[in-house]
Amino acid sequence: MSAERYDAIVLGAGAAGLMCAALAGQRGRRVLLVDHAPEPGRKILISGGGRCNFTNVNATADRYISANPHFAKSALGRYTPRDFLALVERHGIAWHEKTLGQLFCDGSAREILAMLMAECAAGQVAFASGAPVSAIDHGDGLFRVRAGTVSAEAPALVLATGGPSIPKLGATGFAYDVARRFGLSVVEPRPALVPFTLGPEETLFRSLSGVSTDVEARCGKTAFREAALFTHRGLSGPAMLQISSYWRHRQPIAVDFLPDSATGWLIEAKRTRPRVTLRSALAAQLPDRLAEALADRLALAGELANLSDKALRAAEERLGGWSFTPSGTEGFAKAEVTVGGIATAGLSSQTMEARRVPGLYAIGEAVDVTGWLGGYNFQWAWASGWAAAQAI
Repeated sequence: MSAERYDAIVLGAGAAGLMCAALAGQRGRRVLLVDHAPEPGRKILISGGGRCNFTNVNATADRYISANPHFAKSALGRYTPRDFLALVERHGIAWHEKTLGQLFCDGSAREILAMLMAECAAGQVAFASGAPVSAIDHGDGLFRVRAGTVSAEAPALVLATGGPSIPKLGATGFAYDVARRFGLSVVEPRPALVPFTLGPEETLFRSLSGVSTDVEARCGKTAFREAALFTHRGLSGPAMLQISSYWRHRQPIAVDFLPDSATGWLIEAKRTRPRVTLRSALAAQLPDRLAEALADRLALAGELANLSDKALRAAEERLGGWSFTPSGTEGFAKAEVTVGGIATAGLSSQTMEARRVPGLYAIGEAVDVTGWLGGYNFQWAWASGWAAAQAI
């Protein structure tokens, strides 16, 4: 089977791959976009509850996790959230800003996918979908790829197949296998932006399924102030998903259940409302079921007037740093993204090209750059895809 010649072959029709292929095509490059799924952008379609949190206005490199925290600066600085928003607006997609700088479609995530497909059409990108890559060869300055009945060759090959998070959508560690084959290192991948599971000893948390409250979650030196959601398996919600990206097995997490309360608030409550119980004092600030559970666990019965200041200070301290140790997470099956991936040490931060393998690029989630919850990972996909497209 003779191979058809292209300027670039992009593996993976997700956010980063679509962006890179479209922009390279619009620069006059002949591009083939290959994906084993029958339809492109499956992860885009489920994002943001189906409304696609397509970027975040605060997307700077300090909001990303990587073995090299400076690696993302170049791409993020050259292709900004404002740049992507201009593309969204050019396509007439209505959008709105939610909390913490998150930008969403007013309508459907399908609008973002349709936009990217239109951009690919403008760049005359060719597609090969519905068959896995069966072979990748490299020689004489060309990469040769076979997928189903398609055989193609090009001087540039872009790895944009993401990480193993959400395998039911077809996610695998394919990019890591290819990277290792070409001598690139891979930082150990692990689930990120993922709910925690709790063991039977954490009865306090497991008994509160369905309860949500605003907390500050801390792991080591990292803290996030957002909502936490108690589930039948453990803890979820934005605060827990955020902190999960920094968590390591057997590491404790501390939760401040009253992040807005001033030091000494319980003693002040004792002075101003002496007949109130601890449960009632907590219920004024927390959901009833949570207030009851915390009060029961603190075991301070009776009115505040009958409790010592020392006991109240101890209760306040525990409420401000309630420690628990997750038994694990819900794994790649429920992880929104992957921490780790193709090591940035082997890539150019300017072009995303492998330093020792000319013509090989890695972008998006396949790379060891992982953003916070809230549109950051999409912005990395757009920015890294843009950077590679300028170099192809």
